[in-house]
Amino acid sequence: MRTTPYPATLRRQWGLDLCPAQLYAILRLRQDVFVVEQNSVYSDLDGRDLEQGTRHFWLEADGSHDPLAYLRLLEELDGTFRIGRVVTARMARGRGFSRRLVQAALVDVGSAPCVLDAQTYVVDFYASFGFVPEGAEFIDDGIPHLRMRRTP
Repeated sequence: MRTTPYPATLRRQWGLDLCPAQLYAILRLRQDVFVVEQNSVYSDLDGRDLEQGTRHFWLEADGSHDPLAYLRLLEELDGTFRIGRVVTARMARGRGFSRRLVQAALVDVGSAPCVLDAQTYVVDFYASFGFVPEGAEFIDDGIPHLRMRRTP
């Protein structure tokens, strides 16, 4: 079954360039899904959102400033990129938003290596972008994950 495209605008912003309202909306979405919906009490605020090399990607409905889906791209000191905090609001799921965000982030990554910690149930999704599992499954905040790596 194919879904019809949903009008959403892609946004990309450096961490240091986020205005307070943008950062608040992003953090609210992450909290709503990761902490409340997934019932995983953890410290989402890890000090990396405003680092100089941090990029934030999100999709918002046309005419709205609230993110429907979001991901964070970090650049590590060794030149490896890390995709994380991939999240979609419950009412926006099934529309391909995570795919659009990962594609956009991988444009920034280019030919550099990239890693992520995937919740186990979405490993095949990340594999469709060339990520391969690396190591054994581990539990992060009560949820099974696999580390995955993409080396173009």
